[in-house]
Amino acid sequence: MTPQKLTEAVDFIRRKITANPTVGLILGSGLGGFARELENPVVIPYSDIPHFPVSTVAGHAGNLFVGKLGPHTVAVLQGRVHYYEGHPLETVVFPARVLVRLGCGRLVITNAAGGLAGMKPGDLALISDHINMLGANPLRGPNFDELGPRFPDMSNLYDAQLRQIARDVAARIGLDLKEGVYAAMMGPSYETPAEVRMMGILGAQMVGMSTVPEAIAAHHMGARILGISCISNFAAGISPHPLSHGEVQETANAISETFHRFVRELVIALP
Repeated sequence: MTPQKLTEAVDFIRRKITANPTVGLILGSGLGGFARELENPVVIPYSDIPHFPVSTVAGHAGNLFVGKLGPHTVAVLQGRVHYYEGHPLETVVFPARVLVRLGCGRLVITNAAGGLAGMKPGDLALISDHINMLGANPLRGPNFDELGPRFPDMSNLYDAQLRQIARDVAARIGLDLKEGVYAAMMGPSYETPAEVRMMGILGAQMVGMSTVPEAIAAHHMGARILGISCISNFAAGISPHPLSHGEVQETANAISETFHRFVRELVIALP
């Protein structure tokens, strides 16, 4: 990824929209229906945007929506690409970087995740921190100073103020919002029971195959990040039956009304 490719993608999108977004959302597996919450959106297929990767995974439609939600112009990525699909991390994070360059200073990154101790299918959980077990970092390689510093601080990656706003919204709508550490694994195979036990010992409450690269890259560019996991299944060794992507999508569909209401009220509440 070069700044020139980023500029070409952003310029293409700006020619299609009438207002630059200030809030961005990345929607994970089975959660893409939230894009329909936007008012009068412009819809751009990923395949039309220069240099944009296209997802090959069920539950990731592959469209960029830009429209109004409350007082904000919002850009929504309806699906993502993953490291396990064979993309280099610079490609995986390219859409998130495009959102930030478009003007999205706040980025809400969502995913479907396996739940460890204290988490159960159907829960929504804030990400307070992460453990990167991908074996790679999206900032590896040449650093472009116009995007961000060579050695960015990660101590407040998941913005404390945004998390407090999310807690306040959850309390107002009566949502039992959980919170914990998200562990990112490479995939595409689900974790083994031993790996899940290891993640628990390290302090993780959720485990998945996304979010961390995008959060690092967007934070590198100065965006404030809020991470939300939809707990779609018990992690391996906790679940009494084999894991499947169908279960992930089924749980996401079951919780979609709650997820939509929470994220809608959250975005509207952002300053």
